[in-house]
Amino acid sequence: MLQGKVGSPAVTVHQVATHLDMADRLGAIKVRLGLRRMHYAVEPGLYAIGSPTAESPVFVSANYKLSFDHLRQELEGIDGWIMVIDTKGINVWCAAGKGTFGTEEIVHRIEITRLSEIVSHRWIIVPQLGAPGVASHEVRRRSSFHVIYGPVRARDIRKFLDAGMKTSPNMRRVNFNIGDRLVLVPMELIQWGRYAFFAAVVLFLLTGLSRNGYVFSGLAGGREVALLFLAFVAGGALVPIFLPWLPGRALSWKGMTIGLLLAAVLVVVGLIPSGGIAGRLEIVAWVLLMPAIGAFMAMNFTGATTYTSLSGVKKEMRFAVPSQIVAAVLGFALWITARFF
Repeated sequence: MLQGKVGSPAVTVHQVATHLDMADRLGAIKVRLGLRRMHYAVEPGLYAIGSPTAESPVFVSANYKLSFDHLRQELEGIDGWIMVIDTKGINVWCAAGKGTFGTEEIVHRIEITRLSEIVSHRWIIVPQLGAPGVASHEVRRRSSFHVIYGPVRARDIRKFLDAGMKTSPNMRRVNFNIGDRLVLVPMELIQWGRYAFFAAVVLFLLTGLSRNGYVFSGLAGGREVALLFLAFVAGGALVPIFLPWLPGRALSWKGMTIGLLLAAVLVVVGLIPSGGIAGRLEIVAWVLLMPAIGAFMAMNFTGATTYTSLSGVKKEMRFAVPSQIVAAVLGFALWITARFF
């Protein structure tokens, strides 16, 4: 990533490449899979792109390396400075909501990088998604630097600069299309996959319970494992795919809906038995378990969607989490009870 140093009358700054090498690409894949995501960060500070001068623009970035890499890649052929602030390895949007991408850190980083001694102008370009955490008037009052909000996406930076650092309505619009949603799926499935695997093992072993004692059921427990993972994948993958078309605004409600639909389909096709008292108990059990699992998995997308806000997430969790716990416990109890009929 580093390819040299650029000297200025004030300090010497590390120069970074605008092309991503194999290590950068492999790191991005690992992060998309949820592997060591919270450790994927760059050192806060000032970096040079190309051969910047005192008149070159200053772009502000989070120190989440994926954000930093997207930015530097789009600055190919542009001479500029990147001021990386310490967001604790969190991306711009989430860090702005948490307060780590904010006024205090920007002012602090301007001071310790001696930015006023490196550039002759007094403006910095802040990504628009960082706006909720930044009070531009406070930044100007405390550092003399004026905040200019750039586009939502790094790929629009060149157009933004060509337009005299003005954003068009399209540059300000957050699109959460199917591609944006699908890129989040692997991380969520892998992050919670270990817990799903543990729950599947428990169900597999408990399938052998009966009123005659315990008899290892062999492959018969595979059906329970399949049902559990179907609910897991439905909440973690189908909800993001069909997000705009699922009813309700709350992510938990959307996940519950997909869980209920899945349970109904599985009953109809016969994968959930319906014969006798045991079968009826199993139907009720999975009708409770699948929406609970689907709702829980869907709620993990609240921090990445345009469908809610921090206050909305807190409000949703107050009723959704207790409901999921009650449904899961009751469903599991009914599933156990069905073993004895």
